[in-house]
Amino acid sequence: MLFSNLSLLAQDKDGEEQEDDLDTEVVNIVKPYTPTISDAFKVKETPMLNDSVTTQKKEVKYEIFSVPVASTFTPAKGKAETVEKAKPIKLYDNYATLGFGNYTSILGELYSNFQISRTDNAGFYFRHNSSQGDIDGVLLENKYYDTKLDANYSSRQRYTSYKLDAGVEHQLFNWYGLNDFYTQNFETIGSEIDPQQQYYSGYVGGSISVDDSFFEKATANIRYTGDAFSSSEININAQPEFSFPLTDLTLKVDGDVDYLTGSFDKGYLSSEGIDYSYLNAGVIPSLVYVNEDLSVSLGAAAYVSLDTENSETDFFLYPRINASYRLVDELLIVYGGAEGDLKQNTYYDFKEINPYVSPTLFIAPTSQLYEGFAGLKGKLSNSLGYNVRASYGKDENKALFKANQFSTGATTGEGYEYGNSFNVVYDDVNILSVFGELKVDVNSAFTLGVTGEYFSYDTTNEAEPWNLPELKASLFSNFKITEQLYGGASLFYVGERKDLYSNISLPFEPIILEERTLDGYLDANIHLGYNINERLYVFAKGSNLLSDNYEKWLNYPVQGIQALVGATYKFDW
Repeated sequence: MLFSNLSLLAQDKDGEEQEDDLDTEVVNIVKPYTPTISDAFKVKETPMLNDSVTTQKKEVKYEIFSVPVASTFTPAKGKAETVEKAKPIKLYDNYATLGFGNYTSILGELYSNFQISRTDNAGFYFRHNSSQGDIDGVLLENKYYDTKLDANYSSRQRYTSYKLDAGVEHQLFNWYGLNDFYTQNFETIGSEIDPQQQYYSGYVGGSISVDDSFFEKATANIRYTGDAFSSSEININAQPEFSFPLTDLTLKVDGDVDYLTGSFDKGYLSSEGIDYSYLNAGVIPSLVYVNEDLSVSLGAAAYVSLDTENSETDFFLYPRINASYRLVDELLIVYGGAEGDLKQNTYYDFKEINPYVSPTLFIAPTSQLYEGFAGLKGKLSNSLGYNVRASYGKDENKALFKANQFSTGATTGEGYEYGNSFNVVYDDVNILSVFGELKVDVNSAFTLGVTGEYFSYDTTNEAEPWNLPELKASLFSNFKITEQLYGGASLFYVGERKDLYSNISLPFEPIILEERTLDGYLDANIHLGYNINERLYVFAKGSNLLSDNYEKWLNYPVQGIQALVGATYKFDW
């Protein structure tokens, strides 16, 4: 309901105001107010014009009137800039080296490679290294020489590659390490000693690899070793490798077959000979997973070992676990695992480590039960890399070199029966090792590396881990002074070792058992080379620059400062 009261004023024609009074009205609303929204009218984006007048555009025609302008400017012709290219290095298939040094030392090398076809190559390598000895204070002959010849043939086909190898080697050494008893009685006993030993060895082997096949690779080798005392040894080894890709994993199965047989003409201070023969066969399956940051290999090695000479059979099972994880790109990689292996010791391996062993050894395999290890490695920068590692393991029947006994009553005998040779003893040893390595590779002109390793041994039967050092360290570097002049240096340190001085005395005389400590030694070496041209360069080498006649083995001092100069010539046939 509305109430309203309106007063209206109006003018008449004469201009006088008049007032009309409206009465109050009462309005009754019957229907409630319901607002509605009317339809909106949408304006078209392109409206239609409805003009009564339309102006038509006038067509305009135009053209350019070109007037030539005379110019005396002549631009200079462009000149292509030349790029200096490095002169390609000429590669030669052959080289010959000849060098001479003090102690009447001779070094000779000849390497040659022949490309038979686009896929086949053949080559050979000859090396001779000798010295007349002349070590200060040594009474017996101490010269040596080492001569070897290796040949190879390789072929690379579309899906298959294979390689054949063969070689022979002749070495001469002398058991010149007399102990105190014989040096004091050299005029009556020692002057009759013939200390010379000669080793002969030869091998034939090869390998084959296949692409896109479950069968990946196989290697095989047969080696013969003999000496001047009628010792002989034959070692045959074959190792096939298979790989089976799975969905996310790879199953690898490796095999290992090793057969060893040999004999020594007699025992130490005995006329009874020594025979040995072993057949070891193993299978090593493993599952391998690799992605961008993680690499894991889980496996085991199972071996059966037959001692055919004594009719004994042993079974071994070893872990083969390896893992690495990239924590921070190349900066930090953590790795670890546990491994074990059955290692077949051989006469060839023993004389390569210690050429002064007697030809009267007991040969047996070493069972490396386990070695657990963990470490960190990576690159602190593009030029600085590191590696630190700690491990702990146990070896059963670990081979240790130990000085042979001697008899004060013996006046005649073989050249190695005067306490001047070494035999091999076996013991169960626990080994703790801590290793560190740092490498600096600034550029092609300078590299530097430092390594160090600490060992702790716990023997079972032997009093000491004979001839094993607690500390080993090395420093090496290579540098380039000019384009023609280059060189390198190395420094090796080996800590103290222990050996046993013992004799088999005459009746009513006491047995002498005395531990001897070999001092640690530091060996400094340097080499320099100068390129006269792309074919010829000369070099100079210096070894044991600290002039320390240290004993590498008990009663075996080494040569003092050693210098060698020579030249290498590269050529094509």
